[in-house]
Amino acid sequence: MHRIDDSRPFVPLRIAVLTVSDTRKPEDDRSGDTLVKRLTEAGHRLADRAIATDDVEAIREVVKRWIASAEVDVVISTGGTGFTGRDVTPEAIEPLFEKRMDGFSEVFHRISYDKIGTSTIQSRATGGVANATYIFVLPGSPGACKDAWDGILKWQLDYRHMPCNFVEILPRLDEHLKRGKLRQA
Repeated sequence: MHRIDDSRPFVPLRIAVLTVSDTRKPEDDRSGDTLVKRLTEAGHRLADRAIATDDVEAIREVVKRWIASAEVDVVISTGGTGFTGRDVTPEAIEPLFEKRMDGFSEVFHRISYDKIGTSTIQSRATGGVANATYIFVLPGSPGACKDAWDGILKWQLDYRHMPCNFVEILPRLDEHLKRGKLRQA
């Protein structure tokens, strides 16, 4: 299923990692560590890393800063995707989406189902695009981060992946904004 075209160059992306938690600190952030390890081993660059509390405004503030930065191509968050009162990551981030990526959630849940069965429905993992930046919202477990990276992101964030990948369309993600500006001129 995954085919790499070795004649194409690897294109490193700048990826920011956000851990959403009321209790995690940098020294015990296993999910954030999992993502950082995987993205750097793949050849990408860690653009930034942060921990935000389970608070809509705190989460949104970090993500808005990153999607406004020309130094961030991808944002990956981990945590806050469940159903308890403090799980608000989708509520914080989804309103920023210009386009939803429904397929990300569907494929993530398919991969997760193979590992944890019906328990996958307890996650509201999601993805989208905002300000020409990919955003992926993952559950807070290291296992879920591994599943999302190894099963989806590792491949879609690699320019060599065929038949298509997110990297090759990255320069065109804001076409709808440019078209609007041209119409107004």
